[in-house]
Amino acid sequence: MAATLVVAGLWARPLAESAHQAGWRVVALDLFGDADTRQASAWWTRIGDPASFAIDPSLLRDALQRASRERDVVGWVAGSGFEAQPDALDQQLPGLPLLGMEADAVRAVRDPARFFATLDAAGLAHPEVTLRPPADPRGWLMKNAAGSGGWHIRRADHDSEGAAGTGYWQRVQDGTPMSALFLADGERARLVALNQLLVRPLGPLPHVYHGAVGPVRDDALAHEVQRMLSRLVPAFGLRGLASIDFLAHDGEAWVLEVNPRPSATMVLHAAAWPGGLVRAHVDAVQGRLPAAPPSHPPGVRGCLTLFATEPCRVGLGLAAELARSADCHDLPRPGARFASGEPVCSVSAEASGVDAAVAALDARAHQLRAQLRPCEELAA
Repeated sequence: MAATLVVAGLWARPLAESAHQAGWRVVALDLFGDADTRQASAWWTRIGDPASFAIDPSLLRDALQRASRERDVVGWVAGSGFEAQPDALDQQLPGLPLLGMEADAVRAVRDPARFFATLDAAGLAHPEVTLRPPADPRGWLMKNAAGSGGWHIRRADHDSEGAAGTGYWQRVQDGTPMSALFLADGERARLVALNQLLVRPLGPLPHVYHGAVGPVRDDALAHEVQRMLSRLVPAFGLRGLASIDFLAHDGEAWVLEVNPRPSATMVLHAAAWPGGLVRAHVDAVQGRLPAAPPSHPPGVRGCLTLFATEPCRVGLGLAAELARSADCHDLPRPGARFASGEPVCSVSAEASGVDAAVAALDARAHQLRAQLRPCEELAA
């Protein structure tokens, strides 16, 4: 019988599928329980209300305790959502070790004062940052280092107040939003891929992560990112699969943040190494980086989240179409209802270049959105 790996986060589908690819028996814990997450898992349970978009600590602990009683369980991997509650990473459960960054390390890399001071000491460029509200908020963003996916980013105003300890203000900077997916062993890093991020407005939120396209093949930029990682990995003891977000502008890279856990962009690079990226993550946490460079097929791959633009539901016909479509993922159940702004599903595409991939993703999302049925009772 295969050993069991537990994966947990706001959205566990990429982790579950990659762990299944590696041959583990998977236990998945997240907020959504999409059909493809469940298909890749021996069992799934909910660890939070999707409407809250937050992990419930008590539900998480109950689920981890249940998972710890599985036979031949090797440990658990934490995905997104733990930035807001790193204490959850401190849980000591017999027989279920955490395979990833521990709480103190996550707190350190998500402490804006320490993080940006480390960038300055290392000579790494970043947009101007202040820990106090700017006198003139025009041209500034208010951010919370405990957030993820851009849901924490607001336009600064005269009444804005940062979250205690994790809030800060950042001057708007020109550039293309990008990320670098990488593996680290606490001292060294191996770049998996550069990706262009699809960051777009969602309702009143100006910079929400909608998806990504990669790999972006740019040797000069890759060299600069490797220089960043050579400083940041040992400074924060980064281990496992992680990502660094930055803005690329006029040949320069301006650091935004480090995500000290597996990133959503991992769905684009499942073939980087035999066994997949969760296998590589576990190896890196244990001090082993791949000897060979990552393998990338020709062209690029993209993913895009389809958000509801109004209260809606997924009818039987659309649910069936999604289920049989190879380019649709995070599959909702027939009859599932969504409030405006909630993620419905995601789509993927392959193309020769970034622009073609983005066009294909947008066209597919537009086609599916037109098939969503209005749901007036969620509008109140």
